Amino acid sequence: MRFDIITLFPEFFSTPLKTGLMAKALDRGIASVVLTNPRDFTEDRHHTVDDEPYGGGVGMVMKPAPLFAAVESLPVLPRREIIYVTPQGEPLRQQHLWEWAKHRDQLVILCGHYEGVDERVVEHLVTQEISIGDFVLTCGEIPALTILNGVLRLLPGTVGKAASLQQESFEDGLLDYPHYTRPAEFRGWPVPSVLLSGHHENIAKWRKAQQIERTRQRRPDLYQRWLAQQP
Repeated sequence: MRFDIITLFPEFFSTPLKTGLMAKALDRGIASVVLTNPRDFTEDRHHTVDDEPYGGGVGMVMKPAPLFAAVESLPVLPRREIIYVTPQGEPLRQQHLWEWAKHRDQLVILCGHYEGVDERVVEHLVTQEISIGDFVLTCGEIPALTILNGVLRLLPGTVGKAASLQQESFEDGLLDYPHYTRPAEFRGWPVPSVLLSGHHENIAKWRKAQQIERTRQRRPDLYQRWLAQQP
């Protein structure tokens, strides 16, 4: 899979792409990441990528020409998605990551800055707007890295035990269950006895009950959505 990141700060990705599972996946050729700077497609000597908004207002807006030129310079793979990360986008969910990992050959991710991008970029270039939460960050590189990491780990060969991907938060509409490891007692706090019983059916029931209760307490929105999907 090919990831194209359109960013004013390619150096932001230097360390993350050389770290952990992402580095291993890229080294194995499971995916490739190409960083493209819109400043390289400007025509003035100052490499200007932003300008004042029409109609007035605070802040600056990213100009359309460098962004269009940056994206149009890229090769086009058969199944491509052009994503703009913005607080105004659709909330990112695990289903998005699976959809892209399974059904896309190329993700182009636009990293916004300032007050955002010229709306013509959204209307005529972007195919999907995505938000990672109801908050505002200083740059689009952070959510872009989130998407990159989230999709990359789902690609075959990245995670050693592929089955573990099916037993995580959000995979069945619920949060994950609690996890414990050795020692069986730490500072007087014991591991739940059912996990030490070796009875796999009882362990599975306990974990499911924990998922349901944890979701009900911590994410009532997810819990209600999960309830509505039950037969």
